[in-house]
Amino acid sequence: MNFNLSQIPERIAKPRLSGITMVMDKGLSVQDARNFLSVAHPHIDLVKLGFGTSFVTPNLKEKLAVYAEYDVPVYFGGTLFEAFLIRNQFEDYINVCKEFGVRYMEVSDGSITIPHAEKCGYIEKLTKHGTVLSEVGSKDAAHIIPPYKWIELMQAELNAGASYVIAEAREGGNVGIYRGSGEVREGLVQEILTQIPGEKILWEAPQKEQQLYFIELLGCNVNLGNIAPTEVIPLESMRVGLRGDTFHLFLDKAEVE
Repeated sequence: MNFNLSQIPERIAKPRLSGITMVMDKGLSVQDARNFLSVAHPHIDLVKLGFGTSFVTPNLKEKLAVYAEYDVPVYFGGTLFEAFLIRNQFEDYINVCKEFGVRYMEVSDGSITIPHAEKCGYIEKLTKHGTVLSEVGSKDAAHIIPPYKWIELMQAELNAGASYVIAEAREGGNVGIYRGSGEVREGLVQEILTQIPGEKILWEAPQKEQQLYFIELLGCNVNLGNIAPTEVIPLESMRVGLRGDTFHLFLDKAEVE
């Protein structure tokens, strides 16, 4: 850091297995990606090329090379996986990941229905080619999954070989673990955490209040995803108590009074 401050919570150093910040790139140019990384790369653990944007992004290999230059792993959004799957092109998906040097893969079923045993089979197959993140939860706000089912699905997907399970929220943070207003379904989150280790869950949290909720609940080293590129530095500041929302969270009251 740039100067010394006492009572700053300790962030796990990169490469880290928890305390992850996953950024959603929805179409940055090659130069935008380079500019963004020049400032934020110490605080980024993963970048997701959102939904199917990688299919239409010009100079994709050039952009991936920029992320590789900064040692930031990239993966394609789960919607792209589903787009290949519904077209019976699973093997093509694997080949595309190999062609572009993508070693992280997201398995999701937010847009299509996949029997869960089949989904776990895809997870198991993909672990032979890289690190798998599996997403649990529907993109359909009307489809409410009960807490016991979230736990059952998450556990099965971890058992199948997923390194992390992603708690679905979409890019807007208004489905899945959140209500349409963006409010956290606190009972759901608390119940999930009784059975699934927090360090294995990547909570999609695009909104500031959602990020704050998880930092207050699980500390500065909570895994957070779907962070906008412009929000990486503000989020890291919030993680270590240097934003108004968390200013007093990590202070020792006896020392500051």
